[in-house]
Amino acid sequence: MPTGLVFASFIYPQFDVWQHLFNTVLSDYVFNSLCLAFGVGALVILIGTPLAWCISRYDFVGRKYLQWLVLLPMSMPAYIVAYTYTGILDFAGPLQTWLRSQFDWKYGDYYFPEIRSLGGATLMLALVLYPYVYLLARTAFIDQPRNLEETAKSLGISSLRYWFKVVFPLARPAILMGMALAMMEAFADYGTVQYFGISTFTTGIFRTWFGLNNGMAAAQLAAVLTGFVILLLFVEHFSRRKTSYYFQGQVTKTNQRKRLNKGANILVFILCFTPVLLGFLLPFMQLMSWAVDTFQEQFTQGFLVLVWNSFYLASIASISAVSIALLFAYGKRLNHSKLIQVLVGMVSLGYAVPGTVIAIGALISLSWLDLRLNEVTEGLYNTSVGLVLSGSLFSLILVYSSRFLAVALHNVETGLARIKPSMDDAARSLGYKPIHILKAVHIPLLKTSVLSALLLVFVDVLKELPATLILRPFNFNTLSIKTFELASDERLSDAALPALSIVLVGILPVVLLTKIMDRAVHE
Repeated sequence: MPTGLVFASFIYPQFDVWQHLFNTVLSDYVFNSLCLAFGVGALVILIGTPLAWCISRYDFVGRKYLQWLVLLPMSMPAYIVAYTYTGILDFAGPLQTWLRSQFDWKYGDYYFPEIRSLGGATLMLALVLYPYVYLLARTAFIDQPRNLEETAKSLGISSLRYWFKVVFPLARPAILMGMALAMMEAFADYGTVQYFGISTFTTGIFRTWFGLNNGMAAAQLAAVLTGFVILLLFVEHFSRRKTSYYFQGQVTKTNQRKRLNKGANILVFILCFTPVLLGFLLPFMQLMSWAVDTFQEQFTQGFLVLVWNSFYLASIASISAVSIALLFAYGKRLNHSKLIQVLVGMVSLGYAVPGTVIAIGALISLSWLDLRLNEVTEGLYNTSVGLVLSGSLFSLILVYSSRFLAVALHNVETGLARIKPSMDDAARSLGYKPIHILKAVHIPLLKTSVLSALLLVFVDVLKELPATLILRPFNFNTLSIKTFELASDERLSDAALPALSIVLVGILPVVLLTKIMDRAVHE
């Protein structure tokens, strides 16, 4: 596994580089990374939990549309939200320009919060990551039986005390899992913190590799970052070690949503609409405005090449990841041994590891293989084949498949779990072999699960930035890289069209996820 190679880099410690980092920026890397992750964790709980509670338990105006609108920020990569808000809130942006024109202010006459800061990056990430908490918390709130609330009322327990003593403790494992997922994404973020000029482990890895020209020290920094992620997973797992609640199979009353009066209706609507407005609508409208202004200039042959590069790269990666997921999930269905269970669980950890770390591990291993391969070809044919593994799209496909295999595996396993084992037994009794059962029985029944897995991995690959920056071949660009490059050059308007293309494609899995959730609630 590439991550193992990253940890193995400590066999060759880079004392001089580490001394330099320790004396200069290492403390900033640690402090900023931890503040960013824990700040995002706190904000996603504060946004996602009330949102999930209101939508799952109250009937208010606009709820029918808000229950899927609140998921739209998932289609917005954090670095794109950061670019758009910079354009809106910077000194030369429309908001500050309007304030100066209205009040006749000049530079220095007023205070305005700095968007390009650690707090700004924390807010940008939280606005697009709160759906992690919302999705899990909403499911937890819906699953809680109504008779618990009725029992609490019969004992004279107030609604507020009931929420903190019963509702929140029961939903806490789901909320903490959503928080942990958001924090892992914050640890892995590169585009937002790089654009805002914040020193974190991800930016430090790039600077050490490309600035100090020391890949081994960069791998060691990546190992430290991975250590933080593993520690986070351990703490999350430890927090729910003695927690287990079982509701399935019990005969309970379903939760009926409460109707609200006019004042509460408006208040809850504003509460639920604000994250949608800030996390999706405002950035989307700003991108649309910029894209319209620069469309004729940016919609060129070069842009179509970017679209094609992004499309076929994401297509190959999604087909590869889903194919591997099918093999693993089907192998797990056929063989219930602990070894298989552990191995499948280990390959699922790729999503928890930052893309930067996996990319560095893959580059180290593939570069070594390229050297050995060139030694063989030079000895046999007196010629070199070049960087056929580490310098081609093969490395990107490998990393994408490893990084997003968990996404595909989750969807495929969920679909397989709905197929009764008796169908396998019936097919075997007719003389079908396992591979034929997979083709003739399982795959036709898994169409929806496989399609959703393909779509989710496709969009994740389309948005992936740090791994693509590290491993892309020479003269190969994608929509995400072009957006990042243009925005880094402060050409925010020019970056709007490729950014908008990513966002529009990202809406597709959000719509699919909404339909799946609605189906699950009504079943």
